[in-house]
Amino acid sequence: MGRRSDHTREELRALLIAEGHKLLAEQGLAKFSGREVAKRAGYSVGTIYNVFGSLDRLIGAINSHTFSLWADFLRQRLNEGGEDRIRSLVEGYFDFALAHPNLWSAIYDHRLAEGEQLDEADYDQRAALTAIVEKELRAALPNPDMPEAARFARSLIATVHGHCSYVVTGTFALLEEPDPVGSALARVRECLAAQS
Repeated sequence: MGRRSDHTREELRALLIAEGHKLLAEQGLAKFSGREVAKRAGYSVGTIYNVFGSLDRLIGAINSHTFSLWADFLRQRLNEGGEDRIRSLVEGYFDFALAHPNLWSAIYDHRLAEGEQLDEADYDQRAALTAIVEKELRAALPNPDMPEAARFARSLIATVHGHCSYVVTGTFALLEEPDPVGSALARVRECLAAQS
């Protein structure tokens, strides 16, 4: 039986995201169930649709929450990592993904249905991570104000992401790559050096 009067809409939103986040971390996107999330929260599955409008939007909000945790993780790594901030950034990218493979993979495996959009707050949570990376890369460029810095940052994120994805999926192990993190870091440093 649902506890329909126990929480405000915002409290319900936070509760469903928290329970969904735990379930996604445990089981991954392929086994994710809105019914199970609602059950864990003590509500009916209809509550998800009342609060989020669709299961896709709940998953999107969970992924946005993961982005926030990831951004916090990178900030901490940068604060503790010493002078080589690019190394801290690249290693932090990998470390988060390897510590949370189901959550990390769900970010990239989930697609909103056509016509669906996330709330503005979700987009803001996601943008925070890219902003951290862009800020650090700009600081490492000879000309931090270069016109293409934002595109350059996204391209380097894609480079590191590709390496990281190969690690999470086990592809680099099959390719017998001994140091994928070092390889990703080397590619980033080469690209930064090419801007000199």
